[in-house]
Amino acid sequence: MLDLDESLVEIILVSLRVSVTATVLAAVVGFLLGAVLAIWRFPGRGALLVLLNAMMGLPPVVVGLLVYLLLSRAGPMGSLGLLFTESAMIIAQWLLVTPLIAALTQQIVADLMLEYREQLYSLGAKRWTMLQTLLWEGRYSLLTVMLAGFGRAISEVGAVLIVGGNIAHHTRVMTTVIALETSKGNLTIALALGMILIALACMINAAAAFSKIYAARLYG
Repeated sequence: MLDLDESLVEIILVSLRVSVTATVLAAVVGFLLGAVLAIWRFPGRGALLVLLNAMMGLPPVVVGLLVYLLLSRAGPMGSLGLLFTESAMIIAQWLLVTPLIAALTQQIVADLMLEYREQLYSLGAKRWTMLQTLLWEGRYSLLTVMLAGFGRAISEVGAVLIVGGNIAHHTRVMTTVIALETSKGNLTIALALGMILIALACMINAAAAFSKIYAARLYG
């Protein structure tokens, strides 16, 4: 039982470490990209928005395959030796989560821009000042977006299985272990991790709901 508990804790910690890192990196890129697309007007912006929305529906296994080809020995980044490591899984999850965060951020900032446009222009605000102001004004909604991104990251199985390899004590995460143990008929660990994933999903939804309620009360 002690070994089982230690294994579960190790798997959970790897899952959280990979997904939290990927989500934070995706938020840094996604918030900036989404805000730029909402505020700036430039050639190719429409095509970029279409591409961004399309990437929200990218199959995880396709992302995993692309990252695998990129990091394999014959790939352009093969010399880094990142394949079958936590770094590879972070890259895969980052590619999956960034379009989601960026697209939702673009919509949130665009709505705020319509609301505050006249005030910002009357104050002579520059584009970067507008960007910072609108991101701050939408911080509670953006927190919900970030939590949604984390939920997508931690529940992903296809991409991390391809680039991580599900290696014991190294790259095993909750979703890959659930798939593996279920196929082996070992339902004890699978059910335990499944319950933990459900609990995490509930916590994420509760945090998102709380942030919306708090924002509504704060701004009336």
